[in-house]
Amino acid sequence: MNLDNLARIDLNLLVILQVLLEECSVTRAANRLHLSQSALSKSLNRLRDTLGDPLFIRTAHGLKPTAHAAQLGQQLPSMLQGLYQLTQPPQFIPAESHRQFSFAMVESAYETLIPYFIGPLLDNAPNLRLDSYLWTEASIAGLQQGQIDFGITGRDMHPQSDLIIDRLPEGIAHQTLFTDHQVCLVRQQHPLLDHIQAGHWDLELYLSMSHVQVRCEGNEWWALDYHLANLGHRRHLSTTVPDFYGAASVCAHSDLIFTLPSSFASHAQKLYSLVELPMPIPFSTLAYVLLWHERNHDEPGHKWIRETICKSVAQAFDRTERLDSV
Repeated sequence: MNLDNLARIDLNLLVILQVLLEECSVTRAANRLHLSQSALSKSLNRLRDTLGDPLFIRTAHGLKPTAHAAQLGQQLPSMLQGLYQLTQPPQFIPAESHRQFSFAMVESAYETLIPYFIGPLLDNAPNLRLDSYLWTEASIAGLQQGQIDFGITGRDMHPQSDLIIDRLPEGIAHQTLFTDHQVCLVRQQHPLLDHIQAGHWDLELYLSMSHVQVRCEGNEWWALDYHLANLGHRRHLSTTVPDFYGAASVCAHSDLIFTLPSSFASHAQKLYSLVELPMPIPFSTLAYVLLWHERNHDEPGHKWIRETICKSVAQAFDRTERLDSV
């Protein structure tokens, strides 16, 4: 390592480069960094001189990174995270910490999981700032790039699902919080209930109905749909919606059937007059998982939050199982 050459580089320029790569706009990057556009443009010119590459090309849709800039973008998040951690104290004291952590969570986790761990986190670390965002198809990239600290989402256990745990991208670590199974919801007085009371509830009847489906990470198909396709079947998805509450509302005001994790079904039934039905066929379980990047695995603050979440959720579900068995 040539430390003399490294000493000539302004490391702040690397932060500017990372933000430019994320925003692809001088205006947005300047606003985010609290700089004038003129100051940011000067820093970009310094970057170009230092790295010997134009780095970005202006297009009608903003800045487009060059091949060299794109390659740097794959390395920068880990490098900057390492530099950031060098500036942090070697220990994490929850009661004294003013750090900020970000979460991306699947919508159902706000009802089924966050009530169990938000209290223990803030009771023990009252000065933390916890920012949460809805889980999307871009959230994994956010974890990889260091824009998000933690993710909580559902991953299918079915081997053909695109969302299976074993297919998580390289560098993404996980811990299963709990497993769930699928159930069905229909409105009260639904014509289907007469068939069920007569003892008729099978795959043929299930497939004869129209369904409302929640899009997951931009996909209309869930693991169930791939499983049915292998059997030569396909559900009639009459309506797709972006969230569970929207699907529950559609279900409550129509004859559509809604297939969903059982942990959310009870919350939907608190809002609407819905009847829960078992799946008409055996099907694999769903795992709710906590995700993080391996570069933060041993970082004290991240480790404390992970351990608190996992412990709080485990204790809550253990209490629930004991009550259910009474």
